[in-house]
Order: sequence, then C-alpha cells, then structure tokens
Amino acid sequence: MTTLEAGDKAPDFKAEDQDGNIVQLSDFEGKKLVLFFYPKASTPGCTAEACNLRDNWEQFQKKGYTVLGVSADSKKRQSNFKNKYDFPFPLLADEDKEVINAYGVWGPKKFMGKEYDGIHRTTFIIDEEGKIEDVIKKVKTKEHTAQIL
Repeated sequence: MTTLEAGDKAPDFKAEDQDGNIVQLSDFEGKKLVLFFYPKASTPGCTAEACNLRDNWEQFQKKGYTVLGVSADSKKRQSNFKNKYDFPFPLLADEDKEVINAYGVWGPKKFMGKEYDGIHRTTFIIDEEGKIEDVIKKVKTKEHTAQIL
C-alpha cells in the first residue's frame, strides 16, 4: 500500500474538517502530529481506535502531539462521529480522497472473501519539521495509543 516511510517528507494536504474549517499540514508546523486514517466513521473498529486515542488524550498532549483523523466520510458523518464520542481532535472529511491518495492508504482490501477498494487503517507520526517519524500499518484498534507512544 503506502510507499511512505520514516524519514520521508509528509505530503502536504488541505481538507475540510467536520465543521468545514480548512485544515492543512502547515497548520502543524513546529508540532508533532498523529495523522490516523480509518475506513469508516462509527463502525466498531474505527470507534474503538478513535476512542482509545480520546481516552489517552492527556498523554498525547503531555508529549506534545496533536491528533488528526481522516476518512472519506462526509462532514455530517464526521461531525456526528466526533460529537457522539466527544473526540477532542478534528476529523477530516476527505470525500474526494486527496489526502487519502497523497498518503497512499487507498487500495484493494479483502473482507469475508470479498475484494473491494477502501482505506487501509494506517497511522503516520509526523515530526515538527514535517518529516514522517513512523508509519504504523498494523493498527491494533484497542491498543493504538501504546503503539504510537
């Protein structure tokens, strides 16, 4: 899937969050960023992953990390997801898949014997200078904070 690796420059992006605010990579200059891609808002795995990050929000803040979620869901769906679970971080509504494709997380998947195209659950840790520190391709949804920190 993604060909991005630790040491690569993080691809620039610009997309709207759940409230229609424009969010871009340059907004996080000088900050450490956890950029997590998930297949679909409000599904069991994605909810477990995002809630794990929410429940450990203080740890991320203490270590200087900002968290940002991305999926191809609409702003309305992202807003409902964020509000229902009270996430302290923004969720990008990347319906045109510009950010998803820039990070190479869209592609063929298999589920219950069927093949289809979708988002591969992947997290990028980006440093203060916009370089990728780590790429987590095998995300454990209920233990994701431990994988990151």
